Amino acid sequence: MKKEVVSIYVDNKANVLTRVVSLYGRRGFNIDSLTVSATNDPDISRITITFEGDNLTLHQIVSQTEKLEVVRSIKTLDGKKSFFRELLMVKVAADKEKRREVKEIVDIYRAKIISLTKDEMVLELTGAPEKLDAFLDMLTDYDITDICRTGVTGIEK
Repeated sequence: MKKEVVSIYVDNKANVLTRVVSLYGRRGFNIDSLTVSATNDPDISRITITFEGDNLTLHQIVSQTEKLEVVRSIKTLDGKKSFFRELLMVKVAADKEKRREVKEIVDIYRAKIISLTKDEMVLELTGAPEKLDAFLDMLTDYDITDICRTGVTGIEK
């Protein structure tokens, strides 16, 4: 099983997202991440879905998705020919002593401190999903109190 990312261009209408996502659910596919955004055409939205599967699974879900009348086009984004990004915000409990240590990690990963109080820090990082995973791994020695990730979005090179 490998992680697959598909980009689906759909009509920008009510209930389109529900129709696409329910197709995945009915077929037993688990969605790992989902992002939806506007495009340069106000009549079209872009849905980016990440899931795990093999080549047969990918072929099945692409062919089933193509059959929906609200779908304009669908393509698989190849990791070698695409850029993937994600946004992470993480809240870390950090007293005066821990803040310096966390700040070092923040600097190494080129993250941002978007909020700082006496008791906690809120950090922001944008990058490839692997970078965000590594950043979170470095923070496991600290008391992470909340995490929010946007999900993967991608564009072909």
